[in-house]
Amino acid sequence: MGGKIALEGRRRFIKIGTLGAAGLTFPFSKSLAMIGEKEALNIGVIGTGDRGMGMIHLMNEIPFLKVIGCSDIIPFRLEKAIELSGAKGYEDYRALLDNKKIDAVIIATPFGMHGTMAVDALQAGKHVYCEKTMTRGMEDIQTVLDTHKNSGLVFQTGHQYNSSELYQKIHNIIESGYLGGITAFECQWNRNGDWRRKVPDPKWERMINWRMYREYSGGLVAELCAHQIDFIGRVIGENPEKISGFGGIDHWKDGRETFDNIHMLFKYPSGVDASFTSTTTNGFEGYQIKVLGEKGTIVMGANEAKIYLERNQLKEYGIVDGVSGATKMAWEQGIGADITASSEDITAQALVQFYHSVIDGKPVYADIKSGALTSQCVQMSLDALDNEKVVSWEDYPKLDFF
Repeated sequence: MGGKIALEGRRRFIKIGTLGAAGLTFPFSKSLAMIGEKEALNIGVIGTGDRGMGMIHLMNEIPFLKVIGCSDIIPFRLEKAIELSGAKGYEDYRALLDNKKIDAVIIATPFGMHGTMAVDALQAGKHVYCEKTMTRGMEDIQTVLDTHKNSGLVFQTGHQYNSSELYQKIHNIIESGYLGGITAFECQWNRNGDWRRKVPDPKWERMINWRMYREYSGGLVAELCAHQIDFIGRVIGENPEKISGFGGIDHWKDGRETFDNIHMLFKYPSGVDASFTSTTTNGFEGYQIKVLGEKGTIVMGANEAKIYLERNQLKEYGIVDGVSGATKMAWEQGIGADITASSEDITAQALVQFYHSVIDGKPVYADIKSGALTSQCVQMSLDALDNEKVVSWEDYPKLDFF
């Protein structure tokens, strides 16, 4: 396993409220339904494909987020967004940015467009929620950082898993030392399908199936693994010192340019290892992160998680405050205890966080710094995969966060 990192919190052990049928529980602030009347934030959505439309659906259910502008270069997508939101439509996103009534924008376009659009939005005085991965290439990352400097604007990245209550609870569990020293993370995001969408007219092929083409896409690394990379960096507070990996276009011979399978290994300064696997030919167990500690393991899904104890820890943990006999018995049988959290959609949770950062001045959880560092990890991963070599953090320009 290499080395380990011991994450010490305020106390060595978590004081657990209720374990057993209800699982491992922590208090949460308020559900979306309890927020009440709030000042509305006027939103413009740039990019109305699957992700942009999904976010419009969510914002339609959040009374203090008002979609008043939509932009897309594909006419039939823009028409559907206008119908869904009742917003004004713009073929050119820059015209949307000229609308003084729009307070903030959601950038939900292909990855390769994020940098230019984020800069334009900041220069237009708009708060920005930029979908992951924040931007491509070291130069664009720094340009976005430079533009955001002293702007006074909120910039949130779309790593919504890390904005969720569940993942924040898991972060607290790890930080408390409950799992002991963390030695490794094992991540996968597997799907069984070619990732291809139907195209009504061949002229839209590259725009609708943009994930297949390097002009727009970082492939599986930028679209899937970036979430997990961001989580690990946030939890251990480190950037990888080395990245290696391999992948290829081995299964779907359909003209795509991005890999249909990847396998990567990150090495962190403390000795922690992280592995990442993503394939498009087998969906068994789909999305998963395993957090391996000396005293226990957390197995995380997108919306659920379980905690398992090492057998040599059962006696010690059996006397921790709040651990029920039923839970101890389950652990002895190798059954994980559930970590419970809000069932609200995780993107909705992230959008509410964005709202509170803009309106109430609350700290941005998935902020521009974490987005920039994850973007560098993604760029390094792509370089390692493309060139079949080990790349080092120190070989890349140092980002200036001011």
